Amino acid sequence: MKPMIVDHPLIQHKISLLRNKQTGTKEFRDLVGEIANLLCYEATRDLPTEEVEIETPVTVARTKVLAGRKLALVPILRAGMGMLDGMLNLIPAAKVGFIGLYRDETTLQPVEYFCKLPSDIAERDVLVLDPMLATGGSAIDAINMIKKRGAKRIKFIGLIAAPEGLNALQEAHPDVSIYVAALDDHLNENGYIVPGLGDAGDRIYGTK
Repeated sequence: MKPMIVDHPLIQHKISLLRNKQTGTKEFRDLVGEIANLLCYEATRDLPTEEVEIETPVTVARTKVLAGRKLALVPILRAGMGMLDGMLNLIPAAKVGFIGLYRDETTLQPVEYFCKLPSDIAERDVLVLDPMLATGGSAIDAINMIKKRGAKRIKFIGLIAAPEGLNALQEAHPDVSIYVAALDDHLNENGYIVPGLGDAGDRIYGTK
C-alpha cells in the first residue's frame, strides 16, 4: 500500500514548530497531541458508516453513524504515548494496548520489554502509534507482535519518517497502511532522522 504523507497546512505548520529546538517540553507535548488528532482524522476516513433515522428539533432525518467497527490504539512505549490522548479525543471508545520496545544503542535494533493488548485485538482495527519511523525496526516488531495475536487490519501512524524506515516497514508489512506527517531526508550514522526533531521521547517528557 502506498504510504500517505499528510501534507495538510495545519499539520505542516505544527511539524515545523516541533522541529525547532527552542520549542519547550509543554508546547512540544501539546503539538504532538494536536498532530496526532489531525492524523487520526485522515487515518479513519475509510471507517464504514450506516444510515439511521433520528429526530432533530425540526423534523425526522436520515443520517449516518459509524457502523460499529471496533478500534484499538497501540502506542509503542514510550514516545507513542505522546500521541494517545490526541487520538482518543476523536475515538474515545477505542480500547488501548501497549507495546514496550527500546532501541539498543549499539545495534540500533529494537528490544521488547512489555506487551499488553486488548483480549479481543483480533476483532479490532488496530492503529499503531509511534512519532518517529527511523530504521523501522520498532514498528515492524510491534506489528509482528500484534499479528501473532490475530489482528488483520492494522495501520501505522507516525509524525516523521525516514525513507529507510518507510521502505523497511512497507517491505515487512505490505498490508499495513502508513500515515505520517513528513518524510525526511535520511538517517545519520547514529540512526537519527535528518533533519528530524531529535529524540521524540526525551522532548515529550523533558528527560534530556
